[in-house]
Amino acid sequence: MSWSAWILLSWLLTVAVLLALPMSSLPWWLLVAAILLRTHLQTGLFILGHDAMHGVLWQRHPVWNHRLGRLALALYAALPYGRCRANHQRHHQHAGTAFDPDVPSGEEVSILGWYQRFMGHYLSRQQMSCLLLGWSALLLAGVNWLNVLVICTVPLLLSSVQLFVVGTYLPHKRQQQSRGETQPASLALPAWMSFLACYHFGYHREHHEHPSLRWFELPQAWQESQTLAISG
Repeated sequence: MSWSAWILLSWLLTVAVLLALPMSSLPWWLLVAAILLRTHLQTGLFILGHDAMHGVLWQRHPVWNHRLGRLALALYAALPYGRCRANHQRHHQHAGTAFDPDVPSGEEVSILGWYQRFMGHYLSRQQMSCLLLGWSALLLAGVNWLNVLVICTVPLLLSSVQLFVVGTYLPHKRQQQSRGETQPASLALPAWMSFLACYHFGYHREHHEHPSLRWFELPQAWQESQTLAISG
């Protein structure tokens, strides 16, 4: 639970601190740094929800595992945990087939079309309404629009792109192009870069082969698979 607590508390702390800062008077590089930090932590929330879907966020307490997953996805983008979990289970059971909600079947689609399809399975009008109401409430409470943009809106958009590109598009692109592929690929990144890229979500083949591994256990699995590939 230590990594989970760190991500969640860091997300809450940065919200509290950055809401109080006068964003309009900060230099541009600090704004960029704040956006990148918030994007990284925003993605971390989804990763916590993802581990909860696999029952490994808090393995010894299944009820609290799903409660924390529900909280993480609600804070991430007002996402419904039950629907996301059902879609993700289908993705693992039918990866790369017509029943996969994340990977398009049939003829190849553009990256933008794929992204639109991907988001359509997870973000509905109801979730968008919740997000807009939350951001509007901050504005009505006196929070500067630039703070809302830097803390909430832009990080969420960038996080969705990050999760899609690193965690879905690049690993599953070969599957989408060739129906003979049964497993996604892994991105050949060193562990530190994989962490920054998307909390090791790029080690996607290992995740599909060992869905019971938590996100921070994936680098070891990837290293072992690389060693086997070299020795074999």
